[in-house]
Amino acid sequence: MRITHIIETHIHADHLSGCRELAAKTGAPIYLHGAAQAHFPFQPLKDGDQLELGNVKVRVLHTPGHSSDSICLLVTDKTRGPEPWLLLTGDTLFVGDAGRPDLHGPEESKRLAEQLYDSLFIKLAPLDDALALYPTHFAGSACGRAMSGNPSSTLGFERRFNPALKPRSKAEFVRFMLENLPPQPPEFATIRRKNQGDA
Repeated sequence: MRITHIIETHIHADHLSGCRELAAKTGAPIYLHGAAQAHFPFQPLKDGDQLELGNVKVRVLHTPGHSSDSICLLVTDKTRGPEPWLLLTGDTLFVGDAGRPDLHGPEESKRLAEQLYDSLFIKLAPLDDALALYPTHFAGSACGRAMSGNPSSTLGFERRFNPALKPRSKAEFVRFMLENLPPQPPEFATIRRKNQGDA
């Protein structure tokens, strides 16, 4: 096998990304949503884009909320069937939680929380309950509040038991997502700048 695509679900703040080093070693292009404020070459993705990777098809879902450039990746293994098999949710939806919308400052938090509501309850709502769900993080990460230690789930299980997916109005959801948030680790801003290519 060879690496042909390097896809980031968003510009991360909690860890240093190795995407540029990997691109330099493999020659594979880096893919980010077009809203990403990255200061290095990348291929911009938009909602609905499809990537054909041999027997695998990947559809891009723009799911802003944790950040403006957040995406989920809907993956179909064509050797198994024509329907999507799994969903890579990045920091949009976790097992037991959703991505915190406050990491870009208090002035952005309400807007991002409203976008997260639309991403979860409009963009992901039509997807099948049987989809396997693989988020970027599980318990121990500061990108959410109450993540499970289980690294995977199904979309249907999360709809039943994830507090962030409880049916509620957008205003109620925004209040829920912005309450009881732990302090943002001070190194997050520095890490995000480095991952944007500013350092």
